[in-house]
This record gives sequence, structure tokens and C-alpha cells, in this order.
Amino acid sequence: MFRSKTAIPILLILALVFVAFGDQFLPQPLSGASFRTRVAIDHWMTGSFQFWHPKTDPYARTERAIDRQETGKSP
Repeated sequence: MFRSKTAIPILLILALVFVAFGDQFLPQPLSGASFRTRVAIDHWMTGSFQFWHPKTDPYARTERAIDRQETGKSP
């Protein structure tokens, strides 16, 4: 049949096409599965990267500087 050297790239390409474009040309049970797979991968990828959130208000220093400027106090 197929050798693993040729079967693996073919299977990867088919999987990518299924996930990326399957909901556009496949019949209903498969198109829904393609869409759900893409959404699950998207949620997994966005949930994997936890972005840094500041613990304090990032504008606090600027607001203090504006308040000092308005009141005429020096730092």
C-alpha cells in the first residue's frame, strides 16, 4: 500500500484541509465536525497562551501625574 514516508504527509495535508475548509464543501455531518474541530483548536490555542495582566491600574501613575500638575504640586 503506502509507505509511512508518503502516508504521513498525505494524512497531515488531508487533516489540514478537513479542519480549514471542510465545512465549505463536505456534506452536513462532516462539515459540522470540521467546524467544531476548528473551534475547539481555536479555543485550545487561545487558552494556552495566558497573557500578562497587570495587578494594578496601568493608568494610575499617569493619573497621579495629571493630578499633581493640576494642583501645582511638584513631585
